[in-house]
Amino acid sequence: MAMAVHGGHGKGARAAGAVLAAFLLCGGAVGCGSSGADGKPEGKAGEKSPEQMRMAPAAAVRAAARKSEKLTSFRYRMSGRTPEDGRIEGDAALSTKPPAVRMKMRAVDRDANAAVEIRMLDGAMYVGGSEEAAAGLHGKSWLKLDFGGPGGKAAGGLGGGSLSHQAEKNPADESAFLSGADDVKRIGEETIDGVRTTHYRGTITLRQMRAGLKDQDAATRERREKNLKTYEKVGIDRVSMDLWVDPDGHTKRFRVRGEGDKGPLDMTITFSALNEPVTVKAPPESQTMDLAELGQGAEG
Repeated sequence: MAMAVHGGHGKGARAAGAVLAAFLLCGGAVGCGSSGADGKPEGKAGEKSPEQMRMAPAAAVRAAARKSEKLTSFRYRMSGRTPEDGRIEGDAALSTKPPAVRMKMRAVDRDANAAVEIRMLDGAMYVGGSEEAAAGLHGKSWLKLDFGGPGGKAAGGLGGGSLSHQAEKNPADESAFLSGADDVKRIGEETIDGVRTTHYRGTITLRQMRAGLKDQDAATRERREKNLKTYEKVGIDRVSMDLWVDPDGHTKRFRVRGEGDKGPLDMTITFSALNEPVTVKAPPESQTMDLAELGQGAEG
């Protein structure tokens, strides 16, 4: 996943491709989590609301998913393994109003420089932030993809459109699938980051997930169908999901596991700072190379 590119003809284009390929790591990982918040505090450890205690497991999972859809901002840390990238770890902060993302990811099984940082704001995505990236960007550290500007078409051709979707999406959609499983059950209570949570688990197939989309509105169906395509891409047709819900019904942690044609998937995401302000700043212009400019250099 090294971003350095050596060689002559087409160097700029290959550099752009390398940086974008690195970002795919983050795009996949973001799609593997869930969260939820409605502005309420997490509650004291060991406490459960009367409503939670009365709920059946599937109903509790559905309620957590509904609260997730009200999310306006959150932070999370992630770790695990994906079929295409091996072990990965990272952290991120995301705001939905206005859309803004700050992400740092690292491929654990690769060299120490196999890391990438992403910032997204004002309709543009910045990828890079490391000395490794500078080797392919004429000494600059960041590649800018402007999805509304002259470089938008080029960015889409390199996967920029899907990357933009992955970066700004609300990962709550993933946990919503769990409520459609036939075997959702309550595992017990566990403390995570000092918060007492209730642990739920279930197994669901892609066929069941897709069947559950029929009662959703068009926008929700479109978003969740993209999640299903992510599983199909790596040959996974059944997943095990674990959900930890806090006393106020917010998702505190989410884990998804599956076996595919390209290897195992096992990702865990833990959430914090629900609905707290998220600030994302664009990198300095002096350290930024626009994708359109990079493409022109490659043509020259």
